[in-house]
Amino acid sequence: MVQVGEYERADGTKVRAHSRWHPGARRELTIFAVVALVVVGFGSSSGGTAGGAGAGERLPQPQQTGVYPVHFPGWDKPAPRPTPTVSYPIRWDRSQ
Repeated sequence: MVQVGEYERADGTKVRAHSRWHPGARRELTIFAVVALVVVGFGSSSGGTAGGAGAGERLPQPQQTGVYPVHFPGWDKPAPRPTPTVSYPIRWDRSQ
């Protein structure tokens, strides 16, 4: 990046010191970023091969570790549920 020192324009406007990109640097960085994303995108896919596994080796398969369906204690006799103390619907028209 180019460091631009403080200066004064012809119309008297003071410009603070700042830095700016070289001409063409944004385009080059954009191209580099796109290529890097493509490499990461294609590099992360397995492509059907496993790292370190030979052609004749079989990879281990996942095993089931739980018993389904899951039953919790007291499943057969649930706790009693509260019942409403009034019968519904309640009439809200109190004008009578």
